[in-house]
Parts: sequence; structure tokens; C-alpha cells
Amino acid sequence: MTRKSESRVRAGACASSIGAALLIATCLGVEVAQAQAIMRTPTISVPSRAPTITPSIAPRVSPSVAARAVSVDRGPRAIATIPHTTSSRTRLTPVLPYVRYSPNLYPACTAPYRDGDGECLAQSNAGGEGTGKSGKKSTGKGRGNSTPAAANLRSVAGEFVAEIDGALSSAEADELARRHGLTRVASETFPLIGATFGLFRITDGRPYETLRREFAADGSVRSLQPNFRYLLQDQKSAETTEGDPAQYALTKLRLPQAHTLARGANVTIAVIDSGIDAKHPELANSVADNFDALGSAEGPHVHGTGIAGAIVAHARLMGSAPEARIIAIRAFGGANGGAESSSYIILRSLNYAAEHGAQIVNMSFAGPKDAVIERAIAATAARGLVLIAAAGNAGAKSPPLYPAANPNVIAVSATDQQDRLFSASNRGNYIALAAPGVDIFLPAPDGKYQMTSGTSFSAAYVSGVAALLLARNYALKPEALRMTLAKTARDLGSPGRDDLFGDGQADAFAAVTAVPADSATPVAAASDTTKREDVGKRRDEPGSRAIEQPSLSGADDKSAVSQADRPATR
Repeated sequence: MTRKSESRVRAGACASSIGAALLIATCLGVEVAQAQAIMRTPTISVPSRAPTITPSIAPRVSPSVAARAVSVDRGPRAIATIPHTTSSRTRLTPVLPYVRYSPNLYPACTAPYRDGDGECLAQSNAGGEGTGKSGKKSTGKGRGNSTPAAANLRSVAGEFVAEIDGALSSAEADELARRHGLTRVASETFPLIGATFGLFRITDGRPYETLRREFAADGSVRSLQPNFRYLLQDQKSAETTEGDPAQYALTKLRLPQAHTLARGANVTIAVIDSGIDAKHPELANSVADNFDALGSAEGPHVHGTGIAGAIVAHARLMGSAPEARIIAIRAFGGANGGAESSSYIILRSLNYAAEHGAQIVNMSFAGPKDAVIERAIAATAARGLVLIAAAGNAGAKSPPLYPAANPNVIAVSATDQQDRLFSASNRGNYIALAAPGVDIFLPAPDGKYQMTSGTSFSAAYVSGVAALLLARNYALKPEALRMTLAKTARDLGSPGRDDLFGDGQADAFAAVTAVPADSATPVAAASDTTKREDVGKRRDEPGSRAIEQPSLSGADDKSAVSQADRPATR
């Protein structure tokens, strides 16, 4: 019995040993299989993420590149790279040999280096010590602390625009200036914004920042800023050309069809630009009023004449609103054929437009964000004027330019004959519409014609289309007009709204058709006010109420427009 018991014990121990060995082997086998599976997974899916999440990769990448990768890949900011992908298509368009490109005064920067307004933040100078510090470090110091070169380009050197006590006489304003080593260049009261502003210049050679702090602290000074520079947004040809070329913009905008319903009669458009040649046959009897905000003696200029032609040409060429009236406001001028303006002059121009009966204001120029002009635009919009501006010609990497980026303004980008975005056109979520702006044939001074490109002319075409809508229904509110243009636009690029074309290319015929006709005769505004006595009651009529509700937010809104009135989309 004892021997049998021992045998059973040995057999059990042996079986236990064999079972344990099998169990261990089995466990080891499972663990090896799992490890292989884990190792295979990184080789398939991880490499695309490795540059940003794998610590071991960092030593192989230079510090500056690593910093860029982290910044671009941070959260929703990655969306900012989309325009660069899309714009590769536009780079196929060669630089036109016959155009002179305007200087880009606005520093280019990518999304991580912009503040809430889209302005470029201060960044270390590329030619400095190479510290590689992020521009975000200076966020709290304001946009005025960008590189000195950029600051000088964006504003008139040694000049301030200041809101001063309106009770000061001219002599007292001069004394205020002298106390601070300044000269009062000009000052006046602007009814548009209910304030008195002066233009002051440094005369004693003291540093700009020192004088700015001292002047701003004076009790008679309400606010102070640089006198920002504005540039016309054209890429004009070196010389004008004769001829009667085909205007592809007419077909793109469907203007001949739209003109069977409205031609812009009794609508007044203020053109804030350079000098206009009112004697040109294309502009005969179209310029109803002139105002020289510069007080200069310069003659007509190629840009202003072209802008007016895009709107009201009616001889060999055709503008978008050939029967509209123009208030020609000269705000841009300069030596050697160039033309630029400043904060103070743009303020004078907007004030004149609002006080002298303009219903639409065309602004084919661009500059940095400007507190004084933002205030003037808000007041102008509050009076019921439609504001339209060129998106800008600073290209894909430019921060938003103003006044186009102001929410009260309809910003227009430029397209070519193949409906591609103009390579120099600005991009951004503030773009409302697109319109032809490449190789545009327009009038030029002295009875000549020009071929030119730029968002300037896209904005002018849209200003004319807006005039057609007001001629169709004088009681149309600015927001309803804007929404009508958006809903009837022909979609370009990616489906729905995008940063290149906004809601799409303007369609004059679809827009005019969408507006119910108002048979009442428009009552022109008095010369010293923009009030229209009959508008208040007529805005409540059923005909105008139906078009005040459309939304800009989604692509579905576009499909609500009758397809019979629209060309085929791409």
C-alpha cells in the first residue's frame, strides 16, 4: 500500500510538473503573440504622427522646424493650411509680364502668429540674433510693436491723427500742437462720427514714441493713433492700350440680362479713389459731384478712371451699372504717377460720402486695421449706406486687410476668365463674394483704355451690381442686399462658402431677379443728408420683407435660389 501510494504521489507530481510546464509555455506563447501585434501596429499607423508625438524624433529635427510643426498642428489652427493646398492651383497662373505689382506693405504671417483681429504679431527680425522667439510673446504689447520697417511702411512717418476737444478754436489747437513740439496740419469736425479730429506732424525731431505718450496724456486729446497709409488695390499695366476688347466680365456677371431689368438709374455711388477723368466718353454725364479730400491740383488718374468705368461705362464698353451716378472723391494722390492715402483723408472722404447723398461707397483700397476708420465705417453703415471694398492684393499669407475685413463691408476677391482665383488676391473668412478682376479692359485718362488686374476692379463691378438691386427696389436694406448677393452667387471652388471666393462669384441677373420690383419712384437724398423720408414706411411693405431673411452661414442657402436663373455650377 505504501509503495502504491508513493507511486501515485510521484505520478501526480510528474503530471503537475508537466501541466505547469505546459501552462508556462502557453502563457509565454500568448505574450509573444501580443507583443508582435503591438509592434506591427506602429509600423502601419504611427509614422504619420511621429514628427509631432514621438519624443525620439525631436533630436533629428532642428529646433526651429520643431517649433513650427507644433504651432501649425495645434488644434483648430490646422485649418489655416487649407488655403495653401487649394491655392496651388492658382500658382499655375504665370506672373503677367505687362503689369506692375504694387508693393506689399503688410507683413506676411501664418495663422499661429496672428492676433484675434488677424493682424501679424511682432516677431523677431530674421536678420537679428536668431533667437527663434515666438511672435506670440508680444501679444500683450499690441500690433504697434511690429518690426520698425513694417511700422514705417504702414503709416506716414512722424504724423498722428488725434481726436481733440471740439471746443478748441484753431488758435487753441495750434497752441496745443506747439506745446508738444507738433504742427497742426489740419483739423475739422466730422458730423459722421460727431467728433473733431486733427492731423499733427512732429517738427522738433523728438522720438515718435516719446511724443506719442506725451500728446496722448494731454487733457485736450481724446484719442491718438498713427496716420495709417492706404494703397489702391490694382496691378496696373505699365502703359494704356487702345481698342475695343471683349469684356468677359459681362458674361461672367450676366450683366446684359440684368440690364433688361435694371441699369442703376437714380442710384448714387461714392467712389473714394484717385482722380477720375469725367470727360472720358465712357463716363460722360455720369459724374454728378466731385470732392477733393486732398485739396490737390492733380489731374485724372488711371486707377480712379478705371474704377468709375467698371461701374458706369456706357460707350464702347459697358459698366455694371451704366445709369448710376458717381460722386468722385479724390482721396489718393502722389508724385510720379503713384497714389496713396491716409487715415485722415479717408475719414474726410467717408464723411463727405455720407453727408452728400451716397447710397453705396466703393473702396478699392486696403490698409491695416485703423480705429478711426473703423469708427467712421460703423457710423456710415448705421446710416444705411452699402459699403463695398477690395479684399486686397497681398496674397495668400497676408493678414486681413481693411476696410474689407470690417464686418460692415462686403469684401470682394478677384477671379480670372477661367474662374480661378487671382494669385495675388487675399484669402480669409471675411471674403463675401468674388468677381472678375484679371485682365479687365477699362477706360483710362485722355480718352484712352487700359488692361489691368486687381481686386480693386472686382469690388467696382460688385458696387455696380449693388446699384442694380437698389434701382430695382430702392427700399432694400443693406443687410438684405448683402444676403441677396450671397444667395444668388455662383458657387466656385469647394462646395459652399470658402475663404477664396466667399459665397461665390456675383451673378447680377440672378440677384436682380431675386429682388421684387418696386414701382415707386426713388426720392434722391438731399445734398446735405442721407435721410430718405419715404424709406421708413416702404421698408415694411411685403415685397421687401421677403428678402431680408436669407443666411450667409451655409451652403444649403445657395440651393434655394431658382436654378433656372443661374448658370451651371462647377
